Amino acid sequence: MSLHAFAGARIFDGDRIHDDMALLVEDGRISALVRPGDLPDAPMTDLGGGLLAPGFVDLQVNGGGGVMLGDAPVAESLARICETHARLGTTSLLPTLISDTPETTRAVIAAGLDAVRTGLPGFAGLHLEGPHLDPRRKGAHDPARLRPMRDEDLALLLDARAGLPALVVTLAPEAASLEQIHALAQAGVTVSLGHTDTAGSEARRAFDRGARMVTHLFNAMSQLGSREPGLVGAALDAGVSAGLIADGIHVAPGTLRVAIRAKRGDGHLFLVTDAMAVAGTDAAGFTLGARRILRRDGRLTLEDGTLAGADCDMAACLRVTVEEVGLPIARALAMATSIPADAAGLGHAVGRLAPGRAADFVHLADELSLNRVWRAGQPL
Repeated sequence: MSLHAFAGARIFDGDRIHDDMALLVEDGRISALVRPGDLPDAPMTDLGGGLLAPGFVDLQVNGGGGVMLGDAPVAESLARICETHARLGTTSLLPTLISDTPETTRAVIAAGLDAVRTGLPGFAGLHLEGPHLDPRRKGAHDPARLRPMRDEDLALLLDARAGLPALVVTLAPEAASLEQIHALAQAGVTVSLGHTDTAGSEARRAFDRGARMVTHLFNAMSQLGSREPGLVGAALDAGVSAGLIADGIHVAPGTLRVAIRAKRGDGHLFLVTDAMAVAGTDAAGFTLGARRILRRDGRLTLEDGTLAGADCDMAACLRVTVEEVGLPIARALAMATSIPADAAGLGHAVGRLAPGRAADFVHLADELSLNRVWRAGQPL
C-alpha cells in the first residue's frame, strides 16, 4: 500500500476551490482531501503554491503528436494522441474522427474497442464528427466524404456504443432522420448537432428526439437571427450541452461572454481544443487527406484560409476564458473538467478529485500555465 500527500496548493475538486487542504493519493487513486493538520505519516510533495485540479477532459481531439485519428496504423495513432495530450494536461479524452470513408470509420471503431480491452491510458471513448453533415456547413471536412446516414451506418454506431465507455456522434439534422437520432440516443450515444444549416425549429425537434449536445458552438452552423434562431439560438435556449473552442480565434471573447450569460447556471457549456496533428509538436503544418493544413500565427487553415481545427491546448483555452472572457477560475476549470465529463456520461469516473477516482490531476501556476501532470498518481 503506497500513500502520498500533495499539499501547498489550492485544490479545485471539480466543483469548487478549497484553500488550506491537501490531496491524499493511495495506490494510484484519490484517497481523500484533508486539512494539513490531519495529514498522516506519509511522503509529501509540497507544490509551493498554484492550483491542483483534475486532469482535463476534452471531448474533441482530432490529433496530436504528428498524427490524426484515422492515420494508419490506427491503433498506434490512437495511442500517440492519448499520450501527447496527457502531457498537455488532458488525462481523459475522446479521440475524434473527422468525416472519413466507411472503411476508416470501421477501423477507428475497432481500434477504440481494442483500446478499451487493453486499458489504453486516457482513452475515454470516441467522437465521430461526421460524415453525416450538411455540405453547406462543411468547414474543413472533405465534401466528397459527406453523406446521409444509412441503415448500415446506424447499425455500426449502435454496435460501437455497446463496447465503448462513451460515444459522441456529430451529425446534421439534414443528414439523419429523427428516427435515427432517437435510436442512437436510446442506445446511449451522445448525439451532437453540428456542421448544419438547420432551422431552429428543426434543431428543437432533434433535441426532443434525444440529441443533447452541440459541436463547437457558433462554428459551422446556422447563426442566431432576429426571426430565425438557427442552431445557435436553439442551443442557447434549450437545456443542451455545447462545446466551445476558446482559442480567441474561433469565437470572439465578447461572443463567448454572451453565450455564457445565456446559459448561466445550467452547467452545460464546456471547453474543447479541437486539436489537430500539430498539437505537442513544432510542425509547420500537416496533411489532412489530400489537403495541406497550414500553421501560422496560432491558426490552422486550409490554403484558402478556412479554419481547420485549432492550434491550442486546454491550459491555453483556460487562460483565454479567464483573462479575456472574464470568467471566475472555478467556473473555467469546471468547463475543462467536470462539465465535459458529465456531458459525455463520464462524470462517474473522471473530471473530479473524489475518493476512489483515478489520481489523474494537474498542477497549474497562478496564471494557469501547466506545471506538471500526474496520471494514476505518477508524474508524467
